[in-house]
Amino acid sequence: MKLIDLTIPLGIATPPWPTYEPLQVKYFKRLAPNGANGQLLTHSNHLGTHLDGEIHFYTPGKDIASLSMDFLVHEAAVVDLSDACGDYDVYTSKMIEERVEVKEGDILVIHTGYHHFGWDMPTADEVRYMVCHPGPDREFIEWSKKKKLRWIAVDCGSADHPMNTIIRNWMPRQAKLADKVFRKKFGKPMEEVFDDSKYQQMHIDMFPDGIIHAECFGGEIDLLLNRRVTVGFFPWRFVDGESSIGRAVAFVDDDEYEKLMEKKAKMPKTRFGDAYDPVHVERINKLTAANLA
Repeated sequence: MKLIDLTIPLGIATPPWPTYEPLQVKYFKRLAPNGANGQLLTHSNHLGTHLDGEIHFYTPGKDIASLSMDFLVHEAAVVDLSDACGDYDVYTSKMIEERVEVKEGDILVIHTGYHHFGWDMPTADEVRYMVCHPGPDREFIEWSKKKKLRWIAVDCGSADHPMNTIIRNWMPRQAKLADKVFRKKFGKPMEEVFDDSKYQQMHIDMFPDGIIHAECFGGEIDLLLNRRVTVGFFPWRFVDGESSIGRAVAFVDDDEYEKLMEKKAKMPKTRFGDAYDPVHVERINKLTAANLA
């Protein structure tokens, strides 16, 4: 058994969710004269690849320490939506089930392709990563509950559509573009599609049912699209933790790992050595251009 890393690199340049504390690191001791290096860290829980816990939005919910390993590690469906969604698009359960088999009780990993705009990528664009990525509407929420999904992961800044969060007020220029897309595709202004009853629905409507999510997946995710694979997320055993930074991996057998490494060798790499497929960016840009035309 071998592991494929689905975690983005974590450093002081890793963007947290907008307005949250970034990672700050300082040395409090050094090899000379202390005999060891030691560091102090300050950061929020919503930074890099992280798991949102129930009590992030649901007061009587579980803390991170209460999540069992059986819950955190399970079979997963990994779906690529980069051929279906550009900036500000809304994805649906139909799009997902057209591309991969999703079973009851699965983990669902959604590859929007927007990890290509993450800070570690040659196509890095923090605004697109946090503010322009696609997201779901209520139909997806209800489908997820019927499927009794364990948890959901996304390769972008939030599991919610960014225009269904406070970002809509913070980024008026992007909100204006999103409204144009919504009027074109749905015949309604954005504020009618995402009215107050749906606000941050992936958090507020899902966490009371125990369906939480991880955000900012990445790493070698481009090697594992539109297929089933066992996935695990390993947060801190964090008592009273509302969320947690962690490590995400996929488990593959040795023979498949060798084939995936052969595939990786032929792909371009990020500055931290992760393989990526630039075709995803080409697809997203084409869809975005059509959305905004």
